[in-house]
Amino acid sequence: MWTMTEHSTKNRDGATPAEGTRGARLAALKAALPLTAPICFGFLFLGGSYGILMGTKGFSFVWPMCMALFIFAGSMEFVTVNLLLSAFNPVAAFLLAFMVNARHLFYGLSMLGRFKGLGWKRPFLIYGMCDETFAVNVSTPVPKGVDRGWFYLWVTWLNQAYWVAGATLGGLVGSHLPFSTEGLDFVLTALFVVIFLDQWLASQRPGHVAGMLGVLVSAAALVFLGPDRFMVPAMVVMLVLFLVLRPWLDDMKTDADAVNRNQGVQGGEQ
Repeated sequence: MWTMTEHSTKNRDGATPAEGTRGARLAALKAALPLTAPICFGFLFLGGSYGILMGTKGFSFVWPMCMALFIFAGSMEFVTVNLLLSAFNPVAAFLLAFMVNARHLFYGLSMLGRFKGLGWKRPFLIYGMCDETFAVNVSTPVPKGVDRGWFYLWVTWLNQAYWVAGATLGGLVGSHLPFSTEGLDFVLTALFVVIFLDQWLASQRPGHVAGMLGVLVSAAALVFLGPDRFMVPAMVVMLVLFLVLRPWLDDMKTDADAVNRNQGVQGGEQ
């Protein structure tokens, strides 16, 4: 009887369920840590910049720490600095937050299959899915022998931990810097410019139509509505235009992919 009980508490590898779970967690951590290490340096810098910016505006380090924990949307957290210092307008804040983070709708749809059957891990995976986490989880095959749910969870946990640590450290030192931090709030603009240029250079679509539409719509909204009111209307117009023109833009991408494949074939023949 004792032998049967002892045997029933072990899995096929001869380990108890607790040992098996602990091994799965460690294996997933070892697989996720090297993939998120480069993100760590970027998040510590950007999160630190955000925390310093909050500190220079008079906020305690608790603000960037809690916002990094509960908002966890880097670009929106930078935008929130000005929202907190401006007149109370919840409708405009909601629309701005929705438009800035609307891309996460498509992230979520593309991850439905990958998150299926992950139980209690799934809500946090959905909540913590930032750009970098999405990129790692989509582009990296889960290593052989590593639990899929724990791998996704570690990638998500680690990336948020990096961001929270950077924001908290920045908030702690932000109000005590001995030099002027004037112009630090330009870091958000610089971040978006770098992202835009990276997408522009990586795009294979002829004419960069989507990018040009975004620039023209933003410029027109800035001219007609002014710097304080142009952002939300410009993003709404861009979203509508992209939805209407999506079939045409998709056809352009297909044509560009076909040209690239043909060039690759010809290069291989030579």
